[in-house]
Amino acid sequence: MKNKESFLMGAFILGVSGIIIKMMGAFFRIPLGNFIGAEGMAYYQAAYPVYTLFLTLATAGFPTALAKLVSEKNAIGDYKGANKIFKVSYTTLFLTGLVAFSIFFFGAEYIVVNIMNNEGAYYAMLAIAPALLFVPVMSAYRGYFQGRQEMSKIAISQIGEQFFRVILGIGLAYYLMQGYGPKLGAAGAIFGATIGAVFSISYLVFAYLKGSKQRKIDIKKSQHFKDESIGAILKKLLVVAIPITIGASVMPLVNLIDNILVINRLEVAGFTHEEALKMFGQLTGMAMAIVNLPSVLTVAMSMSLVPAISESYAVGNKQKARIDTQSAIKVTLLMVLPAGFGIASLATPIMALLYPNEPSSIGTILLFLTPCVIFLGLMQTMNGILQGMGKPMIPVIALLVGMGSKVIISYTLTAMPEINILGSAIGTVSAYLIAVIFELMYLVNIMKIKFPIKEFFIKPLITVLTMFFVVKLSYYGISLVLGGKIATVLSILVGATVYGVVIILIGGIKKEEVLTMPKGEKIYKILRKLNLMK
Repeated sequence: MKNKESFLMGAFILGVSGIIIKMMGAFFRIPLGNFIGAEGMAYYQAAYPVYTLFLTLATAGFPTALAKLVSEKNAIGDYKGANKIFKVSYTTLFLTGLVAFSIFFFGAEYIVVNIMNNEGAYYAMLAIAPALLFVPVMSAYRGYFQGRQEMSKIAISQIGEQFFRVILGIGLAYYLMQGYGPKLGAAGAIFGATIGAVFSISYLVFAYLKGSKQRKIDIKKSQHFKDESIGAILKKLLVVAIPITIGASVMPLVNLIDNILVINRLEVAGFTHEEALKMFGQLTGMAMAIVNLPSVLTVAMSMSLVPAISESYAVGNKQKARIDTQSAIKVTLLMVLPAGFGIASLATPIMALLYPNEPSSIGTILLFLTPCVIFLGLMQTMNGILQGMGKPMIPVIALLVGMGSKVIISYTLTAMPEINILGSAIGTVSAYLIAVIFELMYLVNIMKIKFPIKEFFIKPLITVLTMFFVVKLSYYGISLVLGGKIATVLSILVGATVYGVVIILIGGIKKEEVLTMPKGEKIYKILRKLNLMK
């Protein structure tokens, strides 16, 4: 098999792709929030979690299961078996997508009226429904390429999908908002996702057909092939997919509960329905969007880890799996700690820069959510490791326990007038914290991994605290001269520079770790020239 990419290179490719996608997403979210306002965002955010839940149920964890099984087959040279697994997955996902679309489209009115108590989201529901015909099939191709560790194909499809989603979503949102108001404005915005899915599946089919010649060569030289029935393959897929589906369904389900619970509890606290809708839009559509930005890198890490860890376990090389796990968690910490502390240091200025028409309280919402950056990132990386190990139920249990605490905390605190929407933010933070502790304890116990406190916690913490205070001071000083908006942008750049320099100077990242990174030799040479590393 050709074109296989290393674990870190795969993470790097998907990470770069994710950054591009998030930049386009920011371009989408920021003007979208200003075009359709908090009311329109409430309709948009009401429809999207329901769509995500249906999509999760339709795909049934198949992409990750497919990637795992394809990787295991390729590791022992059984390319014919890998290709048959893909074809079974493709057919299954097409059928489940068709069923999901039918229920979602024809049941949209019942869902928004009788379940969500938010009938303004009806048109947004109809606009996103057709995506359920394309995205499940698209996920089959992505799972196949992920299993072959050909992440560049996934990256291109993701970037193309996002490009069409952003351009058409913004254009339709602006046009429909002007003539018809926030209900159809939200529908126009969300319809861009459907068009993006059409482009993505088109590219992936092209990439798959283009590789047919090499695939035939691989199949001919296939080793250890054992013909299995469709039922046997489905059983193997479901053993992995069902736990992943349950775990993946938890968050969309809780978001759906949030649609109902948070707005109702805010009304109990004394806010009007319109005020509750706007606060919910600020939390989920604006503040949470910022918190989710850094997760693009850890999602990439997770996707790259599944086939890498699966391959190591398939050939009995648990030592390599242990090394990859330790490296992945350290790299994750090096990414999420500065992101979390950086966002916390500039929470209010960031929101003022991005959403100047919203009240300053939106910065407080972001501040309360920032611990999620760290916990969510770690959880995503560990999910990839555990799924690669063949332990998909562990993330499910961890997330169920965590989300149970979120529902209790959100229900209790959101009804308190002095806490209001911050209660939901606190509940979300507690959920991810509990899940991370649970998964980390399991990995330490099963894989016998040691995480030296000095290397994994003390040095990174010193670095981010230094960065935090420097950013605070730089923002205060620059804002006095150039104003808050310019000060926000410049302070972010100052923070990134300070973090990079300090982490190297205190030995938070070593030569060996730099060399394992994509383009590591070039990075190391530059650092040597600057006398930042020996």
